[in-house]
Amino acid sequence: MSRKLIVEADGGSRGNPGPAGYGAVVRDALTGEVLAETAEAIGKATNNVAEYRGLIAGLTAAASIDRAARVDVRMDSKLVVEQMSGRWKIKHPDMIPLATRARRLAEGLGAVSYGWIPRNRNAHADRLANEAMDAAARGEEWAPAAPAEPEPPPLPPSTTPTTTLLLRHGETTFSVEKRFAGAGDVPLTATGLAQARSAALALKDRGLDAIVTSPLARCRDTAAEVAAVTGLDVRVEDGFRETDFGDWEGLTFAEARDRHPAALRAWLADPEAAPPGGESFADTSRRVRTALDKLKVRARHRTVLVVSHVTPIKLLVREALGAPMPAIYRMHLDVASLTSIDWYDDGPATLRTFNDTHHTDR
Repeated sequence: MSRKLIVEADGGSRGNPGPAGYGAVVRDALTGEVLAETAEAIGKATNNVAEYRGLIAGLTAAASIDRAARVDVRMDSKLVVEQMSGRWKIKHPDMIPLATRARRLAEGLGAVSYGWIPRNRNAHADRLANEAMDAAARGEEWAPAAPAEPEPPPLPPSTTPTTTLLLRHGETTFSVEKRFAGAGDVPLTATGLAQARSAALALKDRGLDAIVTSPLARCRDTAAEVAAVTGLDVRVEDGFRETDFGDWEGLTFAEARDRHPAALRAWLADPEAAPPGGESFADTSRRVRTALDKLKVRARHRTVLVVSHVTPIKLLVREALGAPMPAIYRMHLDVASLTSIDWYDDGPATLRTFNDTHHTDR
């Protein structure tokens, strides 16, 4: 599995615009160890410019540590978080080149997610920014302080995993007819409902602690059958939904090939290629990994059933094996199949079972 880093970044201006500076810190996500600190006074600028400069410095520092790392960026600037997440448009001309630079840095890393945190949880980066501005006021350049005490010893290897049982939803008309089923809400067939009930019986005594499901009805209905026999609540996690196949939704492979031959060839050859109006496997991978990270925090060392779809389950298997992205083209998953993965705190994962369908023969 790729390493995970946390970037905490901040920037400020004494006057807005006024004397400005930024600070950023990079941590190891598992241990919390500080791996890098950076700060700089940038002359007269606005708060927003300083905050973007802090983000750029943090991403640059993360790339210098591990370019393949997954990076969780945490900032108390809602503007920067929403704009970098693609939910808010960037209108101010001063922000556009900075956001473009940050995106290019993010594209060079394994994956980058953005989250807002309150200011009191971003105190380290805020302190660095103020130290840089204070140093500039004294006519000095900021330099990192010497550590007050030696770093704590590394954590011992973990022995208790977080276990995910990955259940593909039951049969639908689209799965029978081998049609692209992505973001559309295709219901279970009568057979699919029976498969979900068989899976529920097989899972009844597996020691489940929680159930998480894709928001799509075929998964929620499958999860409901397991909830009925275990008494567990079901939590919806959008990150585990199927890839959005855009214009190919509801088409057979042959129909997609006839209508979009060049796009289909590109999609089969490159995980970064997306169906027209849809989502690439690389995009899906980024949100699935974010959903997995959240699950491992919420359900650490517990056993969780994740009811999902072909693509997210394949991507989780690929992640566990440390396999290249094209490996997902070499996997087959049946409806109502079970796959089991153990995830350990210090990074490794173990694939325990794959595409187990024995319960559907009952």
